[in-house]
Amino acid sequence: MAKNAMGAKPKTIYVCQNCGSESPKWQGKCPDCGEWDTFSEAVAPSSSLSSHNAWLGSAATMSKPEPITKISNAGWNRMQVPIAEFNRVLGGGIVPGSLILIGGDPGIGKSTLLLQISGLLAASGKVLYVSAEESNQQIKLRADRLNIAPDELYLLAETNMDYILQHIEQMQPALVIIDSIQTVYVPDVSSAAGSVSQVRECTSRLMRMGKSRNIPMFLVGHVTKEGALAGPRVLEHIVDTVLYLEGDRYHQYRLLRGVKNRFGSTNEVGVFEMSSDGMIEVPNPSAAFLAERSMGIPGSAVAVTMEGTRPLLVEVQALTSTTSFGMPRRTANGVDNNRLQMLIAVLTKRVGLALSNQDIYVNVVGGMKVDEPAVDLAVATAIASSFRSQMVDPGAVFIGEIGLSGELRQVSQLERRLQEAAKLGFSKGFYPLSPKPPALATDFNGEGVASLAQTIEDALLGEPELAEMPESYGEEDYD
Repeated sequence: MAKNAMGAKPKTIYVCQNCGSESPKWQGKCPDCGEWDTFSEAVAPSSSLSSHNAWLGSAATMSKPEPITKISNAGWNRMQVPIAEFNRVLGGGIVPGSLILIGGDPGIGKSTLLLQISGLLAASGKVLYVSAEESNQQIKLRADRLNIAPDELYLLAETNMDYILQHIEQMQPALVIIDSIQTVYVPDVSSAAGSVSQVRECTSRLMRMGKSRNIPMFLVGHVTKEGALAGPRVLEHIVDTVLYLEGDRYHQYRLLRGVKNRFGSTNEVGVFEMSSDGMIEVPNPSAAFLAERSMGIPGSAVAVTMEGTRPLLVEVQALTSTTSFGMPRRTANGVDNNRLQMLIAVLTKRVGLALSNQDIYVNVVGGMKVDEPAVDLAVATAIASSFRSQMVDPGAVFIGEIGLSGELRQVSQLERRLQEAAKLGFSKGFYPLSPKPPALATDFNGEGVASLAQTIEDALLGEPELAEMPESYGEEDYD
């Protein structure tokens, strides 16, 4: 190991790459997280007075406390991205000096989206795109496919963080993109790129550079098999904003969702469509999700969910089928499986539907994942429609949370949801009964209902056709 400036060998410690705990000696099993073979060697921070002073800086350069009333916001306007959906998720634009971490599954479109943003913002200032995974020629091929060729977009294929910081210092770009943070390294740290020590040190140095120069930076982060961001948890604490690009790679829609934002709401979501021309924003997601809606077929209901300040209409499909096994299957795609089990129990106990011998499949069309309880009424209505072979009123939307006794509970922003449904041509809505009815459009018929059973009776059309119980096999079936 190299010696420091004083000629002494630096002290080493061992850091767990899973949880970040430190130990003076190597251990086979981490005592904190219980994982095996996760400790790697790292350089311990020096505790000498000289290094402490070097970290803090001299008295002349040290920052001083200021009264909050004396601090000016002049020159701190957000940088507007010419993509409205992206601005929505960030809270109105990019804040100068902010660190934004974007994670997502491999191939979901992270690099494509950031390259498009780089090309758009390069029209008003220098943009430095640092790729530690691809060569400049590979990025150029993608840029040619997306018709991106601004003069102020600079590509840098580099993994050494010291060199990257030198280029940033010399160029003073308006925006920096690091793709990805797990593949760059600091030579002073002996562990491999992507380890806890490397990720923490690289992100800290980028943060100090960005905050001191007011340069916003985008960091691409890898994810684990479970979908969480790889690396230490401190990575998410250092950055200002954490975004996830979600979606099924077999669907064309991608959702950009914020899970942390120091400068805006974390409830907003941006909708994009993956095409041969890159990521295209979807200004009206509700119309896109309902474009291929099944009309006149039992088992389909429309729910109105809130994603931040935006109401979204999604189609919920359900299919019931008599099981061939002793234990019926219950499969949910886009909704919580535990919530589905609860709704099936309520339909069985409170509504009287014999679902104990039914395989039940529920799907939210378009690859959407909806966790809001307000979709309970649409899910339960779709299941009842499929089981009774009755079509749901095609002009109706369903909004409401279902309790264990079968009652409907209030949801937030009911009027906004109903207004969005009326804009898209729906003429009727089922929602929880309230002492203060919501204001409705003149051509929209709202019906407040008190229970799930009443909703099913009012919303389903035609006569029910209940599924028959399968006959048990007799001895003659085996002759």
